[in-house]
Amino acid sequence: MTVSAGPVAVAQRLRDGMADGVLSFPLTAFRDDGALDPDGYRAHVAERLAAAPGAVFPACGTGEFFSLDEDEYRQVVTLTVEEAAGRVPVVAGTGYGWAQAVRFARIAEDAGADALLVLPHYLVAAPQDGLVAQLEQIAARTPLPLIAYQRGQVAFTAGSLRRIAALPNVIGLKDGHSDLDRLQRLTLAAPEDFLFFNGASTAELQARAYATVGVPAYSSAVHAFAPEIAGAFFTALRAHDHGTVDTLLRDFYVPLVELRDRVPGYAVSLVKAAARLRGHSVGPVRAPLTDPSPADLAALTTLLTTGLDLVGATL
Repeated sequence: MTVSAGPVAVAQRLRDGMADGVLSFPLTAFRDDGALDPDGYRAHVAERLAAAPGAVFPACGTGEFFSLDEDEYRQVVTLTVEEAAGRVPVVAGTGYGWAQAVRFARIAEDAGADALLVLPHYLVAAPQDGLVAQLEQIAARTPLPLIAYQRGQVAFTAGSLRRIAALPNVIGLKDGHSDLDRLQRLTLAAPEDFLFFNGASTAELQARAYATVGVPAYSSAVHAFAPEIAGAFFTALRAHDHGTVDTLLRDFYVPLVELRDRVPGYAVSLVKAAARLRGHSVGPVRAPLTDPSPADLAALTTLLTTGLDLVGATL
């Protein structure tokens, strides 16, 4: 077991990382029979780390957290911590109801994770008091810093944001709603040192808009299969090179989103398929997700080739 740094130190490391690179959400590798592939996963994480992300988030949405049992989760987080070797923060996913989230939190703590991303709770809608209580229950039972994730049925008001930000080990919020009016209210309500980042699907598409409300940091699913594209976009965005940003959006990211929106679950399935096209041994998705159809895979291949060509890389 590795003793985690305190919330303030972890938040500062994440803040520094967000300024220097995108946030990477690695894919969980499975064999063709559906079993976890530790060697494939380790290689995938090593390749992501070589592309200099600001932080790495194992076993989250892109990593199919929902499909992992506790032993698989332990292996995924442990392998990530080993590969990261302290170079960047490791923020593991946790979720479901708070009792189950705490079980995963304790595994992540034992594995040496630096922090936790609290994924939206399972199934039911809940009032604001319940959303706050979910974070309170988890925070009371783990020393690890927590980042709340609002998406789906989880959407905090400014008042609720103040309440969770007052918890000593809640350090930030990942936003997946892309409601900039709400998000601006949240950023204004939060303490100055509270972390925010854009966690929308294919976050690059909205990165400029998020930056206008004070949230320039974002996660990048594209980093999981084409760090050359993700890196070029990040560099252009930070340099205010709007010509390059517009070209990458028009010719790669927008068509990717249009392909993603054809089938539910393609936000993960296409990412995994694109990684396989690049030669990464990440295997198929697990049910209830499905791998892309032959026609959609062909479209993805063409689009990926185009995107790589834009940044001087090859498939």
